[in-house]
Amino acid sequence: MEQVVAIAGEEHHRGHPALAHHFHDMEQQHESIKLGVWLFLVTEVLLFGGLFCFYAIYRAWNPEMFTQAHQLLDVKLGAINTLVLIFSSVTAALAIRSIQLDRPKQTAMFLVVTLLCAATFLVIKYFEYSHKIHAHILPGELFAYTHLEGVANPHIFFSIYFAMTGLHGLHVVGGMVFLGFVLIRTLQGTYSSEYYIPVEMGGLYWHLVDLIWIYLFPLLYLVG
Repeated sequence: MEQVVAIAGEEHHRGHPALAHHFHDMEQQHESIKLGVWLFLVTEVLLFGGLFCFYAIYRAWNPEMFTQAHQLLDVKLGAINTLVLIFSSVTAALAIRSIQLDRPKQTAMFLVVTLLCAATFLVIKYFEYSHKIHAHILPGELFAYTHLEGVANPHIFFSIYFAMTGLHGLHVVGGMVFLGFVLIRTLQGTYSSEYYIPVEMGGLYWHLVDLIWIYLFPLLYLVG
């Protein structure tokens, strides 16, 4: 009789609608997906790590140029974006905690705030880019700003600036798409304390996006 109850309990556990057939139980699925996401995040670190190495080499070769060229960046806007992303990481973490406590409405609220912060970041970045495009502060051969006298090869700095912030901006957009999907599924009642893997994975990815910007801000805006 005990064996029958145990088997029935196991079948019930394996019968969770979110459990994929190739996993034994929800815990195994959770840990496997988490490992996969961490490996993906490692590849993202390697991607940006190459750009950071590129930055370090050219800054070592052109220290004066980096110091003077960065003055064309708006430190206040960069600082505001930094605070916005840090706050968004807090709300992403609170969203995870809320779904662990079976509070889907609260989870949805925190996800909405996170998405609003991401949108704010992109709007501020849009104004930064617009100003630079209007002033011809562009990467490579497109650089035609005429009020930076005595500085050799400033286009190198702005090539690095646009490459790193542009790639980061694409990651912000990607994070918004995934978190938007998670928000919709949360409102549909898909996630609970038994199954919240997508919410947690979205939060992990968003923390990486935030962390990368925390490095980009001082390297680009506070060079001097």
